[in-house]
Amino acid sequence: MAGKVLTMAQQKGGAGKTTLVAQLAVALAANGRAVAMVDIDPQGSLSQWFSIRNGAGVIPSLHLTSVTGWRAQAAVEKLKASHDLVLVDSAPHAEIEAKIAVRLADLIIVPVQPSPLDLWATEPTLALARSEKRKVLIVINRVQTRMKLAETLTARIADLGADIAEATIGNRTSFAASMMDGRGVIETAPKGKAAMEMLALADEITRRLPRG
Repeated sequence: MAGKVLTMAQQKGGAGKTTLVAQLAVALAANGRAVAMVDIDPQGSLSQWFSIRNGAGVIPSLHLTSVTGWRAQAAVEKLKASHDLVLVDSAPHAEIEAKIAVRLADLIIVPVQPSPLDLWATEPTLALARSEKRKVLIVINRVQTRMKLAETLTARIADLGADIAEATIGNRTSFAASMMDGRGVIETAPKGKAAMEMLALADEITRRLPRG
């Protein structure tokens, strides 16, 4: 088995990286894939979520490894041998960890909130991805209903030369509520809009992963 690596990267803090990693891991595992996560963010929020989930014995089960620095590469390579997908939650403002996480990725997912500050903060991440010759998929995250700024943001992102996911993620309290329980929205509210959005994003990411 040679698993694919998805790295969640964004230099700006508070963009929703950890929530997307956790929610996508649950959605992808629900389809029968063996999914592992690697937490290289010193804040350890993903590890805290996983501890709650693991303690409750929630199915589908997931695997998580928490590492920092250069050890991340060895951890990811090991997990690739036993999992279909490895999701990496990278740290903002951490140059060494960011470079390692990007270098390991088959696909880099960059969450961007619909604000100029997030758009500007995305450029260093895209530059790093280009330097490592890695594919990037930008996900517009925490979109307010009928928010025209999201449309403007999409046009500006297109100018940066990066692919933009068709699936967008709304600004919904159900994401935070499920995280508190160590779960994903497809488990706590499987028929809700948040679950439909996350399943659509998981499906799109699967289709965009390089073959082979």
